[in-house]
Amino acid sequence: MMKIKYSNKGLQTLLTLVVLIGIALFGNINTTNAQEKVTYKLSEVVRIAQEQSPDALMAKHRYLRSYWEFRTFKATYLPNLRLDATLPNINRSIDAVQAQDGTSIYTPISFTNYSVSLSVDQKIGFTGGTVFLSSGLQRMDNYLSDTSTTGYLSNMINIGIRQPLFAFNRYKWDKHIEPMKYEEARRKYIETNEEVAASSINYFFTLLIAQVELGIANKNKSNYDTLFRIANGRYSLGKIAENELLQLELSLLKAQSAVENSQLSYENALFVFKSYLRLTDGQTIVLVPPTETEHFVIPAQIAIEQAKENTSAGLEFQRRMLEAESGVNQAKMDGRFDAELFAMFGLTQTSDNVPDAYKNPLDEERVSLGITIPILDWGMARGKIKMAESNMDLVQTAVEQDRIDFEQNIFIESLKFNMQEKQLLIAAKSDTVAQKRYNVTQKRYMIGKVNDILELKNAQIDNDNAKMGYYRALRTYWSSYYQIRKLTLYDFQKKALIFIDVDALLQ
Repeated sequence: MMKIKYSNKGLQTLLTLVVLIGIALFGNINTTNAQEKVTYKLSEVVRIAQEQSPDALMAKHRYLRSYWEFRTFKATYLPNLRLDATLPNINRSIDAVQAQDGTSIYTPISFTNYSVSLSVDQKIGFTGGTVFLSSGLQRMDNYLSDTSTTGYLSNMINIGIRQPLFAFNRYKWDKHIEPMKYEEARRKYIETNEEVAASSINYFFTLLIAQVELGIANKNKSNYDTLFRIANGRYSLGKIAENELLQLELSLLKAQSAVENSQLSYENALFVFKSYLRLTDGQTIVLVPPTETEHFVIPAQIAIEQAKENTSAGLEFQRRMLEAESGVNQAKMDGRFDAELFAMFGLTQTSDNVPDAYKNPLDEERVSLGITIPILDWGMARGKIKMAESNMDLVQTAVEQDRIDFEQNIFIESLKFNMQEKQLLIAAKSDTVAQKRYNVTQKRYMIGKVNDILELKNAQIDNDNAKMGYYRALRTYWSSYYQIRKLTLYDFQKKALIFIDVDALLQ
């Protein structure tokens, strides 16, 4: 048989050629996969969620609605300029007309009326009244006479006031309540932004833990496959019992099943992650664990003070009490003695042509005072007052309890965050010790110094649990950090208020 011999130089040249061909064939595929793979840090995920997640977009639109509600409230108390016109009013009918002797007769009428007026109204917030200024011109064409006649009536200027004297003045309360509601909405938007961050952290760690679990499952499958092949060799040499070989085969089968389950969990977590962040489906996501943490202590009392000063809850407590007081005041004012004053002064003139209708104007005055006195209402007004007072007591009790629960929640969350440093250290140390123990046990088993497969299996289980425990501790740390940010709207790491330029949303 003929043998072919290769020199070292020829063999090296052949290997180099094979490598180059492999790069040419598979280089493009690897490059394409590298381009599709996207790595995300926790901070990047939080930023994307706050920009384009469904929760962030809904929070934006809720804030914009509150903004325009507040703008509408302010516009209500600004001067209102209005143009009214009738072009034309045609009336050809039979109507009752009062004769000179005081009797009423039915007579045919036929005329066309035109009118135009320009008026400015201004509400007086502190009194609840309205002042107005107007000017107008009317024209009437009468067709019943032998020759049609035309007349003009000018209202050169009218100045007046309409003032309720004892009615409920809503503006007196709304001027305090409405700005609080708007500020509350602004703070709620910032809180929702922090809540979006907390949600994104949940999705991030759900996918990260699924990613780690899949890695652990693949590693265990590979290790048990290696151990099973080694055990087969030992069993052939009679160094181990069949029971140990079967135990390793069972562990390998379980590891293969765990890979399938972990792959399914990972795909599900990946789909939810992409859906929340609204990422394209073609991206391959790789998450970077946020292992670098900066530990600091949050004093509970300072956290409570910041929450009272910065959050929407602190404003909500005040607003609810003001609204209850407003309800009591309205119940006391409605259904009682009431009066309304109307006064107007103007200049007017009539003529058969427009220029003369503005010459030598005559003064016009109108004053009226109307009163309403309930005589018998069967206790309805008193009942409304009692209901409003009872509602105020109920609101006061609820607000006091909500304040207690609010402060208690912040106190607990502060303590929970402050203990995370020790919990992380314990979890990291446990992961290191468990990994070292598993490595030692695996090496000893492979060289035959450990014969009990259960000892190796227990070391592997403890190692997996410790690693997952570390990542769960990371998840708890970051979740607690953003929870305390949301509850206080204060960044204790930077020692600054959490601020968002909400005005940029209006552009």
